[in-house]
Amino acid sequence: MDLHYQVHGSGKPIVLVHSGGADMRDWSYLIPHLSANFHVIAFDGRGAGHSPSPVQPPSYVEDLLSLLDHLDISQAAIVGHSMGGRIATEFAIHYPERVSELIVIAPALSGFPYSEEMQAYMLSVSAAAPDIEKMIELCIAPPSYEITRNRAERELMIRMLRHHFERMFTWSTYDSVWPEPPAMERLEDIKAKTLFIIGDHELPDNQQVGEQFRRVPSIRFATIAGADHMVTLTHPEELSSHIISFVKE
Repeated sequence: MDLHYQVHGSGKPIVLVHSGGADMRDWSYLIPHLSANFHVIAFDGRGAGHSPSPVQPPSYVEDLLSLLDHLDISQAAIVGHSMGGRIATEFAIHYPERVSELIVIAPALSGFPYSEEMQAYMLSVSAAAPDIEKMIELCIAPPSYEITRNRAERELMIRMLRHHFERMFTWSTYDSVWPEPPAMERLEDIKAKTLFIIGDHELPDNQQVGEQFRRVPSIRFATIAGADHMVTLTHPEELSSHIISFVKE
């Protein structure tokens, strides 16, 4: 296993899949709460944090499978944030026997028709390369980062973004491999009990992704007031409370 990971606590295994533009520090404030109740595994995705850069188009879903196999974990609760939510969702669809519970936090969703505004936002960040400070400025400009921008957690968010962009410029490839058909066409196939969590300061696209998740057979929803897309940093107590009660049921 070449991915960098950390293990905390004991009990039922719960695996944390961080957001894009971040690394396992996405979970810094959540891990103390979760590890008091569970066997928590956090890891840096390929090209992030202390994990190696991709040398060929990676499959993040297969990387997650390899991590579980390496740790000899037959089944775990999988928690994914943003892009990590996309990975977790795909994993739950393609490896249902390995997922006891699925928790997605403001997840991305493969196959979802993102708005022209969202696509233009992503393109503007890419177009600012290689000016990393400008990329960061554009990245955190939308209203979905307004809460975190004005709190102390802003500094950790910016440090993760800066590290991500610096690492990204060393990658051999920017392509990735995803299962087909896309998850949006297979949400009804998710067998795991699922929890969808989102802050109330989110972009319409991310809210509409939540509407798609209503097709998951066994799902509940939780909204965290006063939270934006980086709810993992700003509201760890409330977020962990939702996760702990859901997994313990």
